[in-house]
Amino acid sequence: MNGARGADVLVVLPTYNEAGSIRAVIDRVRAAMPAADVLVVDDASPDGTGRLVDDVAAVDPAVRALHRAGKQGLGSAYLLAFARARQEGYRYVVEIDADGSHDPAELTTMIALAEAESADLVIGSRWVPGGSVVNWPWVRRAISRSGNRYAGRLLRSRIADITAGFRVYRVSALDDIDSEVVSSHGYCFQVETAWMLERAGGRIIEHPIAFVERASGRSKMHAGIVLEALWRVTMWGVRERLGRQTPSRVRS
Repeated sequence: MNGARGADVLVVLPTYNEAGSIRAVIDRVRAAMPAADVLVVDDASPDGTGRLVDDVAAVDPAVRALHRAGKQGLGSAYLLAFARARQEGYRYVVEIDADGSHDPAELTTMIALAEAESADLVIGSRWVPGGSVVNWPWVRRAISRSGNRYAGRLLRSRIADITAGFRVYRVSALDDIDSEVVSSHGYCFQVETAWMLERAGGRIIEHPIAFVERASGRSKMHAGIVLEALWRVTMWGVRERLGRQTPSRVRS
């Protein structure tokens, strides 16, 4: 795909039951980044998300779907896409939610930042000056802010929005993320991979964005995901302070 079109950017959309939003999100990505390629990694969505993407791909050579046999998780979807990005010669790989919460129009600025600042990771951040969330209840807002602060303190990270899912990675920097030891398959994957890159000395920039709560479909976030993230971050922080091998090591 990259070899045929010469695209530098691969935009990755992991999906599970996003039939109500996926076409519109792809359209917005294509409008914002017409030279980019789009890879949708669908986990056998029973609502037909994968079939909808196949329909789009049939008429747009920049779009393709990768169908998996079942629900395997966000982390494994991104790791698979990272490997494809390496193999196919892209310079940047983008993480973006398939529910419309992230505005693809921000991508041109984020990629320009990666270029101008030689950044290894640009994060679309809700919790830096200028960032915001729209249509979230105060409880969810408080949980997100508190979770990011807790992770930052425990992991000694300077990233304000380490849980953010809107990202631009420089593909060459992915060598500092050891996919063989990434232990998170859910949303904590975002914390783990950013932390690995930060510990490896990667240059990370946060760009303020407005995060808008989904207009259709159901959120995948639930209490179990929050508790898993809390447990993993606590264990990583304790191990780090004790000088033990963390679940995520960084290649030397």
